[in-house]
Amino acid sequence: MDFSTDPRPAPADCSTMAEVRVGVDALDRLLVAVLAERQRYMDAAARIKTDRAAVRDSARIEDVVAKVKAAARAAGLSEEIAEPVWRTLIEGCIAYEFGVWDARRQTV
Repeated sequence: MDFSTDPRPAPADCSTMAEVRVGVDALDRLLVAVLAERQRYMDAAARIKTDRAAVRDSARIEDVVAKVKAAARAAGLSEEIAEPVWRTLIEGCIAYEFGVWDARRQTV
């Protein structure tokens, strides 16, 4: 992601709460866009998986969390923020994928 033309002030340059809020709001919009793309991968997973039991994969969950924690450390994000956020995200994605999996296989 290229932030070179980003109009937001750097966090260290913010001198007002209005500037902080502009930055946070802009980042929230970016996060929504990225999460929407992640959701599309859940759509693909629901399409590809032939067994409903494969939707929840405990080993994969722990693998994802470990990778996120490593990425968080490298990026300077607190693991105390990253891990619970991703665990909640993963659970939401699993619930979503179950819904999509079931809907795709529902007989009319």
